[in-house]
Amino acid sequence: MNSWPRSCTLKLLLLLGLAVLAAVLSLCIGPVNVSLFAQDSLSQYIIGYVRLPRTCACLLAGMALAVSGAVIQSVLANPLAAPNIIGVNSGAGMLVALVFAVAPQAPFLTPIAAFLGALAGVLLVLFLAQRTGAAKITVVLAGVAVSSIFGAGIDAVVTFFPDALNGYSDFRIGGFANLTMAKLNPAGFIILAGVLCALLTAGELDILALGTDTAQSLGLNVKRWRLVLLGVAAALAGAAVSFSGLLGFVGLIVPHMARRLVGENSRPLLAACALGGAAMLTLCDLLGRTLFAPYEVPVGIVLSLAGGPFFLWLLLRQRGGRTHD
Repeated sequence: MNSWPRSCTLKLLLLLGLAVLAAVLSLCIGPVNVSLFAQDSLSQYIIGYVRLPRTCACLLAGMALAVSGAVIQSVLANPLAAPNIIGVNSGAGMLVALVFAVAPQAPFLTPIAAFLGALAGVLLVLFLAQRTGAAKITVVLAGVAVSSIFGAGIDAVVTFFPDALNGYSDFRIGGFANLTMAKLNPAGFIILAGVLCALLTAGELDILALGTDTAQSLGLNVKRWRLVLLGVAAALAGAAVSFSGLLGFVGLIVPHMARRLVGENSRPLLAACALGGAAMLTLCDLLGRTLFAPYEVPVGIVLSLAGGPFFLWLLLRQRGGRTHD
């Protein structure tokens, strides 16, 4: 299960090439087109201080959300699962709304609040699930309950503090405007470490996919590994949400595309998700910046327009009790 199928190597190289191409296009194309090899100070400023942080953010967030989604879908055996199902979005949204309500003059707190809120939401979900046996269905039900509670909290905050809605709306839609490398570095390290951890635990993920009884018969502590893997997925999604906002559909769409490309083996699947997620989000952000230039469409809207129909297609394919695409 831990071997790397040779047939996947070429496909992964193609995905790597697509991600590199997306990054190059993101650096060069915009309201002002520039060359990577330009020597003038304006072009160097645009690339180094405007587009490079944004491109790195797209690559990292896409990688994190896609790998997180793949892990969650495998652990919960639910092809419609995504990071928001374990409390990431609701927890982050709740704390960010509170920050905009009580400290609107401190926007630098938003990434910290988003990360801590996402972790708090996930920890609450995992605590409730662990107390009830950490079964797959209890994780989902706990996630629904926690998301509902936090959603009500967000509504209450914006009701009593209407001015908080302006800042929270931007965070809810998601986007990569006004990012700097300094803001990106802490989350970037968490994402790279999380992706590495996911790849290193791919063997346990494969065993979990065999079912609870089979995994236990092979000596795997199912409850412990289910919580550990969900924790890794939560750290990835929380780090991405801290600088990107509440982006949807990446963690849902990319794992299904990756399964069609490289199959169910977890290690190449996670690698394909990392590369595919990075490429997809970068290209969506590029479309949002260029289609209606000089106006910019937030990448969250572009993802929703692409992801909504895809989600409906997945629902229609779930007839017959199939659990994977």
